[in-house]
Amino acid sequence: MRSPTLSRIPKSEKSLFSYLFALLFAVAFVDGWRRAEVNPLVFFDAENRGNLWKFISGMFPPDLSSDFLSLMIRPALETIQISVMGTIIAIAIGFPLGILGTRTFSIGGILNEADIQGSPLRRTWRFSAYFAARGLLSLFRSIPEFVWAFMFVRAVGLGPFSGVLAIAVAYGGMLGKVYSEIFEAANERPLEALQSTGASKLQVFIYGWFPQVLPNFVSYTLYRWECAVRASAVLGLVGAGGLGQQIEISMRMFNFHEVLTLLGILFVMVAAVDYISAKVRAML
Repeated sequence: MRSPTLSRIPKSEKSLFSYLFALLFAVAFVDGWRRAEVNPLVFFDAENRGNLWKFISGMFPPDLSSDFLSLMIRPALETIQISVMGTIIAIAIGFPLGILGTRTFSIGGILNEADIQGSPLRRTWRFSAYFAARGLLSLFRSIPEFVWAFMFVRAVGLGPFSGVLAIAVAYGGMLGKVYSEIFEAANERPLEALQSTGASKLQVFIYGWFPQVLPNFVSYTLYRWECAVRASAVLGLVGAGGLGQQIEISMRMFNFHEVLTLLGILFVMVAAVDYISAKVRAML
């Protein structure tokens, strides 16, 4: 279905915009290639080929000894626990901020016309809450979880708790932003019908708004949980525990065969989470 706004734009303006966008993209691509010093030929340099071969050959055979695998059970469980707890706290952060940051729920749309009209104080409070929520969501997601982990390691010390906090804050901003967009995409007609029957705003949200967005809500949350599993492994590189910390130790000791085993464990974990997520989405 075409957007009514786009359908009103003259065809000549659409063509001009397409050409300008293509030109801007080409300029950005060329400038980015030069500034990022992209050089695929560096892989074919004799010295780099030797280093790459030394790394790859050192990974085989992987370390599958019972002693090493038994030691990795705790870091693997720790990685899952970091991702689960981080995602749960991220939902607790992102859900209320996402609701407040939804324009059609806070300051716009038919549901708010009667509340805002004739009440400057209420209007000011609504706009303040809306922009504060959007600002916090922008702040949380603008700083990568890796940087948040650095700060929390300094604040609470080494260990999995700093990883949990890093994922919670960074993913809270991401989840809240997407939640607000999902809420804004909901069909307002059922909401208006509920409101016409005298339902309160909370009842409209529980019985009209949330059921509409629940499948997308759960789907994106599960996707973020999958990302959190990978992120928790990376955060271990800065001392936040989990498999990432073991990978960093093995890399530092040049035990590349252990690195391959750890990457295999991480792959199995991500695949398992993806399978669980697919099953949950299929039930919705």
